[in-house]
Amino acid sequence: MTSREYPDRPIVAVGGVVWHEGRVLLAQRGKQPGYGTWSIPGGGLKLGETLRQGVAREVKEECGIDVVAGEVVDAVDRVVRDAEGRVQFHYVILDFACTYKGGDLRAASDCLAARWVAPEELAAYSLTPAALAVIARARYLLSAPPPPSRSDADDAPARAPGR
Repeated sequence: MTSREYPDRPIVAVGGVVWHEGRVLLAQRGKQPGYGTWSIPGGGLKLGETLRQGVAREVKEECGIDVVAGEVVDAVDRVVRDAEGRVQFHYVILDFACTYKGGDLRAASDCLAARWVAPEELAAYSLTPAALAVIARARYLLSAPPPPSRSDADDAPARAPGR
C-alpha cells in the first residue's frame, strides 16, 4: 500500500466543484497537505471505486451533501516537496463539475469547515490560481447547455467523396 506521505508513486484523487444557487462549495482542509487552507472538496480514490463514485463519496464524507459528478473540469498535479527536496505528497487530481442533489451542508471527516461561497467572496479564501480556474470552468460547464447527443450515423466510417 502506498503511503500518502512520501509515496512511492502518485496517488489518484478526485475533487468535486459544486455550484448551487450561484455559490460554490469550499472546504477547509483538516489534513496535510494544506491543513487549514480552503479548497475544492475531495480526496483519494479507493480501490474498486469509479472516479465519479469517488467524487460523490468524498463530497458526502467531507461536507454532508449528495452530488452527481458530471464532466471532468481539469486534471492537476499537486506535488509538495519537503525541505530536502524529496516528494512529500504527490496527487494527480481529477476535478469534476458536480450537481447538488440534497443534504445539509456541514463539516465532516477531514474537513474543518464547509461553506457555500459567492463568486465575489472567493478572494477572501486565498485559493490557488489553479483552484480559481477550475471553479470558473466548472461554473461555465454547469451553466452551458448539454452537447447534442450523438447519432448512430456519427459512428459510421467516413466515406471518400464520390463513392
